[in-house]
Amino acid sequence: MKVLMIIPAYNEEQSIVSTVSSLKKAKIKNGTIDYIVINDGSSDRTREVCEREHINVINLPMNLGIGGAVQTGYKYALRHQYDIAIQFDGDGQHDANYIPNLVQEIEKGNDIVIGSRYVSKLSEFRSTFLRRLGSSFLSRLIQICTGRRIYDPTSGFRAANKEIIALFAEDYPIDYPEPDTIVTVLKSGYQVAEIPVKMKERTSGKSSLSSPVKASFYMVKVSASIVVSALSHKRRKK
Repeated sequence: MKVLMIIPAYNEEQSIVSTVSSLKKAKIKNGTIDYIVINDGSSDRTREVCEREHINVINLPMNLGIGGAVQTGYKYALRHQYDIAIQFDGDGQHDANYIPNLVQEIEKGNDIVIGSRYVSKLSEFRSTFLRRLGSSFLSRLIQICTGRRIYDPTSGFRAANKEIIALFAEDYPIDYPEPDTIVTVLKSGYQVAEIPVKMKERTSGKSSLSSPVKASFYMVKVSASIVVSALSHKRRKK
């Protein structure tokens, strides 16, 4: 089994080396783990750090946003025929120790597996009250639209099988894509699982939703996108 870790990185010069180092220590049964960093047009020294440390990296010529960076990773996974692709943030929040858990759930027959902060009290890291409130609202909205409750719809720690890799390589939202793609896969009839993981505070950089104005705009935009996705996608998998 071939597993690819997709690491989108924007201005992560301070954390990318430690992130990649943690992945190099990760092991799974009956398979190998590779990684690719997608340097999303960083304005800091992310590119120079990756090249100096001989990190496997694709340098995008401009900043495409999280959706464009992650989709680049899925296109790479599809081209190189990986069995599983796992999104893994470059800012130090995700824990590589949970990679085998995600892979195991894919092996059980799930199409996509979400590493969740909210399905148990396992995680020691607690996001802000407003972020948790927003996540809860999106969770309920997705439940209304699909009939399925996903407790951590904004989690970027996710594993996908070959079929989802092909789907995301072809079509992937540009802005804040996690909730939108969850609706797409659920409405299309794919199997989605959610498992508890620990997440940590980011070791560098800052959230793209760092201000109330940005957060409010995000909620309006992603809520509308969820509803549109729910109305436009029909069940495609038998």
